[in-house]
Amino acid sequence: MLRLSLLLLASLTACSSGERPCTLMGSLEGVHVNVDQAVSARAERLAMEVCWDGTCRRSSGELMPATRPGEQTCSGDTCSVTAVRTGGKFGFGTISGLPKRPVEVRLTLGDGGPEPVLTRTIRVTPKATFPNGPDCGEGAPQVTLTVAADGTVREG
Repeated sequence: MLRLSLLLLASLTACSSGERPCTLMGSLEGVHVNVDQAVSARAERLAMEVCWDGTCRRSSGELMPATRPGEQTCSGDTCSVTAVRTGGKFGFGTISGLPKRPVEVRLTLGDGGPEPVLTRTIRVTPKATFPNGPDCGEGAPQVTLTVAADGTVREG
C-alpha cells in the first residue's frame, strides 16, 4: 500500500511540475475543403477520391456554412464571441491510411443534381497534425484544399 501511495504521489508531482499536460485529443486522417462563396452558393455536397501507390479511397459529405469570429462582448469576467457566416462553405473527407507523401485528390462539388458544380484533380502532400501542440506527439495526417472564386483548387 505504501508503494502504491508513493507511486501515486510521484505521478501527481510530475503532472504539476510545470510541464504542459497533453490531452487525449486526436485528429482524423483526411482532407479539409474550404469553398469560396462564389462557388459555395451552388454547392451542397462534396465527394473525393484520394489515390496513392495504386490504391484509391473515397469519401463524401455535406458542405457546411463557414464562419469567422465576430464581435466579442464581455460582462464582468465572462466574455463571448459570436460566429459570423462568411458566405463560404467547408467540408471534411475522412481518408483512412492517408500517407504523409504526395497523393492525388479528385474533388467533386455537387448541388444534388446529376451534373457536378465543379470537378478538379490536384496533387498534394498531407502533413502530420499536432492537435495538442508539437510537444505532445504527432496526430493523423491531413491536407487542406481551397476552392477559389474562379474554381481553381490549391493546397492550403
